[in-house]
Amino acid sequence: MKPSIPQGTRDFSPEVVRRRQYILNTIRAIFELYGYQPLETPSMENLTTLMGKYGEEGDRLIFKIINNGLNDPKNQEKAKIGFEKVLEGKNSPDLTERALRYDLTIPFARYVVMHQNDLAFPFRRYQMQPVWRADRPQKGRYREFWQCDADVVGSDSLINESELLCIYQGAFHKMSVPGIEVKINSRKVLAGLAECCGASGLLTDITVAIDKLDKIGMDGVQKELLQRGITEDKLNFINNYLNITGDAESQLIQMSQLLASSEIAQTGIQELRTTLAYHNQLADKNWNSNVVIDFTLARGLNYYTGIIAEVTTNAVKMGSIGGGGRYDDLTGLFGLKGLSGVGISFGVDRIYDVMEELNLFPEQLSSSTKIIFVNIEPAAETAILGYVNELRKSGIAAEYYPDKAKFDKQMKYADKRNVPFVGIVGESEMKDNVIKLKNMISGEQETVNLMQLANVLADSI
Repeated sequence: MKPSIPQGTRDFSPEVVRRRQYILNTIRAIFELYGYQPLETPSMENLTTLMGKYGEEGDRLIFKIINNGLNDPKNQEKAKIGFEKVLEGKNSPDLTERALRYDLTIPFARYVVMHQNDLAFPFRRYQMQPVWRADRPQKGRYREFWQCDADVVGSDSLINESELLCIYQGAFHKMSVPGIEVKINSRKVLAGLAECCGASGLLTDITVAIDKLDKIGMDGVQKELLQRGITEDKLNFINNYLNITGDAESQLIQMSQLLASSEIAQTGIQELRTTLAYHNQLADKNWNSNVVIDFTLARGLNYYTGIIAEVTTNAVKMGSIGGGGRYDDLTGLFGLKGLSGVGISFGVDRIYDVMEELNLFPEQLSSSTKIIFVNIEPAAETAILGYVNELRKSGIAAEYYPDKAKFDKQMKYADKRNVPFVGIVGESEMKDNVIKLKNMISGEQETVNLMQLANVLADSI
């Protein structure tokens, strides 16, 4: 049988894993800098935990896990009935009770409710784990991918929103990703839009359609809005909303005038102003990115209630590489009312694709090993193992080629591994207690003692 992997998943080579770890470690350091604590939750959740939290489209993308024991004759009839329900778009506990997590936010809300008596609020957590979605695989979109989330619950302060915007900017600045734009909007403004055009009951339909603007364009959004029951007069009002432009203050003034009759919209507009004011106090002026208001930003997830954010880069043709927002009562879905939260997520896999296309990864990530000693003189083995041991004690990754092989083969091995230095200890080097050191990048060779070798390797790290 020809080996294969499921569509939408990938194997990661050592080089790719090192690059991914670079991204993860950079983001983790930023999370820790802002006082967030690490958390992990199971890969699978009860299906009832996940369903109904992501909207109609999101629910369809949840990977459900078939129950054990369905081949037992006494369970087969129930399984058949359950399968028929699933084909009708319903769910049946007789067929499936568990699912792979769709994101990290809902499991986090479930965790907070289960451990509420053990937590100190506001509770700031970060989580870096894979998630699964039964989506159609394409460039930048996978069925298994990693998210890096940071959330704070138990605080209504908009300082949290402004700090999360800074986390985005700080992380992408450290990774040197160009063309970063952090877009923000408010679900309260979107709710005000639905209210002002007389379609409050169609808020979800409006946001789902607007959320596709960058994919299907204005004409496509208008067509979808009409299909979702938005009349021509309401569509004209929405067009006016979507066409507001200018700098942040100009946009806020125009939106305030357009949605003047909506109290919730005015609240959302003021929250945007306050968030930007806090952000201006906290942001590093050296960051090569911008935070901008984008009233076309909708974020399709149903649980958002306040400020929403999304990150893109114009340096590569790619969808969003991060997003998040405020959710006022997400824990209320599990019985804990009145606990507001806000969070963001980094799309690690898309970030990797962007950085790879732009060649942004540091060269030293290609290998952790700094030197390989070749195996050409059996009598030198004891000395070489001593050198390897001393280098490792100094924190320098070193190897000894363990098998007897032709010199050319060993050199090709070091080159294929992207190891920057090769150590050669032959009969003459043994006699003088030195090492012939070959730089695999420049091709230069020099003869050094162990202390000099350690200094050269340490300088190359």
